[in-house]
Amino acid sequence: MRTILNRFSAVVCLSVLACLSAPAYSQGTDKDKATKEVQNPAQVMATEHAQNKMDEALSPRAQFAQCVVELQSQAQDAGVSVRVSRDVLGQAKYKEKIISLDRNQPEFVQTFTDYFEKRVNTWRIEKGQQMLAKHRAFLGELNKQYGVPAQYLLAFWGLETNFGSYKGKSPVIDSLVTLACDNRRSRYFSSELMQALLLIDREDLDDKQMVGSWAGAMGHTQFMPSAYMKYAVDGDKDGHINLWDSEKDALASAANFLKNLGWQTGFKWGREVSLPASFDYTLVGKNTPKPLSLWNREGVTRIGGNALGTADIKGALLVPAGHEGPAFLAYKNFNVILRWNNSEYYGIAVGHLADRIAGLGTLSKPLPKLPSYTVDEMRQLQDKLNVLGFDVGKADGILGPGTRAGISQFQRKQNMIADGYPDREVFDALMRQADPTNS
Repeated sequence: MRTILNRFSAVVCLSVLACLSAPAYSQGTDKDKATKEVQNPAQVMATEHAQNKMDEALSPRAQFAQCVVELQSQAQDAGVSVRVSRDVLGQAKYKEKIISLDRNQPEFVQTFTDYFEKRVNTWRIEKGQQMLAKHRAFLGELNKQYGVPAQYLLAFWGLETNFGSYKGKSPVIDSLVTLACDNRRSRYFSSELMQALLLIDREDLDDKQMVGSWAGAMGHTQFMPSAYMKYAVDGDKDGHINLWDSEKDALASAANFLKNLGWQTGFKWGREVSLPASFDYTLVGKNTPKPLSLWNREGVTRIGGNALGTADIKGALLVPAGHEGPAFLAYKNFNVILRWNNSEYYGIAVGHLADRIAGLGTLSKPLPKLPSYTVDEMRQLQDKLNVLGFDVGKADGILGPGTRAGISQFQRKQNMIADGYPDREVFDALMRQADPTNS
């Protein structure tokens, strides 16, 4: 409990009586320093020990109630109205399930095939095309104003909430207060909570209707409160910005958000490409984009065999399912997509779903069936790579760029195709390696 209260660098009394009887305290005053100088160290330790025991005796809900008092003080400093601080923040409820969700770790590492097939499906493509027809004129206006083509806005909308059919069920204020009062990411969620409370004042929102993800993302496009506050715009021109009830507000806000994230007008997200049989997979990786001229020399082509072109741009080659799966050349707008959600799988899904909504074809090759690894197995793989001298950082069970690079180095050393993907052959070969001995 002490760590929760100290988060705000303030003193919280355990009762009204304690507050009334407590001596005045001001951080950093000469009187305070003098008092500390004459205190007996043993007395200080005893007092702190007693305080810790009192904190430990409080239930989570009692700790939560104290935290809410501190958040109300912070809300006052942030400019939140007395009404919202009292009637909304003051009535927030502790949600134990939210903490469980925040702590939850998946048992298995999701493969690209599984991720992609669940998200880029016939229903989303057809629904996206229906929404394109419904909002065609408005989406055209947004493209002129913000430079973001319609199909991308629809792809984000489709992936975030199935075009508004599922916006989440968690009360946003309860979720944010619960997370703000938890030590793990308290500062971040305290900040998001303040923005949410200010939004209630600014947009005259009904907090009872503010439902979203367990982490506080809201509306058709699942904006966090800070993004809502900074980037949301009034698309339907009714004087309010409501990302739950107004599709036009949500679409216009998404366009404004992407523009501010750095969307490059007139450029694609990327494209699927064909690789020659002799391709050098050590060139692969999101963090190593290269000019089209180099990819042309390496034999990379568009699907169908046409040249990539001669534009003075760079692209990063991605093979998320290994050399047996599709390959993608990702341009700068792909990195903008990742600023919305920093996942390569997500970025490719958004890009390809946008292409399909716009009428382009399916992938040129079927997605391969990939091995399913547990998170523990992935940690074992990472530990083994580190032991063998292929530095992939801390073993976190996530198949990220660092781990892919380490796998690629190992594959190259073993004369395997160095695509950075751990199929079972690679995994087994790696785990059979003897650990180097200290000599």
